[in-house]
Amino acid sequence: MAAPETDRFPASLILAGAGKMGGAMLLAWLDQGFDPRRICVIDPQPSPQIVGLAAERGFALNAPAAPPEVLVLAIKPQTLDEATALAPLAGPQTLVISILAGKTIANIAARFPQASAIVRAMPNLPAAVRRGIAALAASEAATPAQRAQAEALIAATGQFEWLADERLIDAVTAVSGSGPAYVFYLAECLTQAAAALGLPPDVAARLARATVEGAGELLFRSGESTPAELRESVTSRGGTTAAALDVLMAPDGLAPLIERAVKAAQRRAEALSG
Repeated sequence: MAAPETDRFPASLILAGAGKMGGAMLLAWLDQGFDPRRICVIDPQPSPQIVGLAAERGFALNAPAAPPEVLVLAIKPQTLDEATALAPLAGPQTLVISILAGKTIANIAARFPQASAIVRAMPNLPAAVRRGIAALAASEAATPAQRAQAEALIAATGQFEWLADERLIDAVTAVSGSGPAYVFYLAECLTQAAAALGLPPDVAARLARATVEGAGELLFRSGESTPAELRESVTSRGGTTAAALDVLMAPDGLAPLIERAVKAAQRRAEALSG
């Protein structure tokens, strides 16, 4: 997907919440040429990194002016009901973009009744290295121009997909939103397995990490090749990889375990609604 065009960035933006995800998005916007003078960050307890970044780049910190063209909600979903001070920040011309897991467009609209439109987004942490993937769903009131603004902001962090059915966002949350943690855990498990075979812990950690990094990069560069095709390309009949895959691909192996994990994440996302 092409890099975002800076002229599609909003004239003014407030970012509410500058934790890992909000901070990653902020850095991406700034690096893509978003004028920091048009950005205000709202965070009651900003990290030293955000405080330093504000001083270095020149965006406002906890000093909102008029309601912005775009308000991005990057707070924890459990704290939405406590964030009553944010409601006046959405005016009649404000597009609210929410990355809150589980919180529906209707949830957001009820708490920001003055907002012009709502876009619900589910990005993921690789946005911090511009390799994120996000899904978007828009309220019926969202104009083509507002959808383009949402696209520009999300495209600064990686790729995106529009969903016609907002209800699928919870599935996206379970797959790509939470998915990086599953990959990190795979690296942990490989490390533990390598150490159990007698490899020194530091060597085991480096081997596991480099394997996950390299496989991910190979998948990224593979073009039209599917994951299954790549797996088959490194699996020789009767070889060591095949022996391991006989375990992982057994009826009680990795596939049903991943399915249960993803469904658990989806159920949690649904429980956060309200």
